[in-house]
Amino acid sequence: MTIADIKKTAETKMGQSIEALKHNLSRIRTGRANPALLDSIQVEYYGSMVPLSQVANVSLLDSRTISVQPWEKNMSAKVEKAIRESDLGLNPASLGDLIRVPMPPMSEERRKEMTKLARNEGEASKVAVRNLRRDANESVKKLVKDKEASEDDQKRSEADIQKLTDKHIAEIDTLVASKEQDIMAV
Repeated sequence: MTIADIKKTAETKMGQSIEALKHNLSRIRTGRANPALLDSIQVEYYGSMVPLSQVANVSLLDSRTISVQPWEKNMSAKVEKAIRESDLGLNPASLGDLIRVPMPPMSEERRKEMTKLARNEGEASKVAVRNLRRDANESVKKLVKDKEASEDDQKRSEADIQKLTDKHIAEIDTLVASKEQDIMAV
């Protein structure tokens, strides 16, 4: 493995950490409706548990209401029950074959809890990125030790890896700050 390979691998894995953070942040509730909130809900479908998105069409009716339309009429009650029993604190209402899920306004205390949760997700991602930096630097040191790279190459690559780390940590901070703004917006 060359220094370029090590840098490329580190950058790829750091990018994956950012994508994982985006996914985790999308599941944190804000005051607005977001179909991604229901991604974690599992529904019983012919004896097995499947994600809600595989048995129904999930979309937005307006900024505060999610609509869920099961593809089979007999699934409405099961979908409604799964949403009600989830830990999201939602109260769906059935209108024929359409299920409306209004988003209740969040209290100030709940908003602060969600902000803390977003910060924790960001911190976990920063730790992951820093661990990737450490692993990459150790790989470079091993190349130098095995006489496959010079110490000058090591210094240059450590500086490059640090720049990569700084870039990804800045992106994490931006994502978390934007999510905090969404959560605190009334």
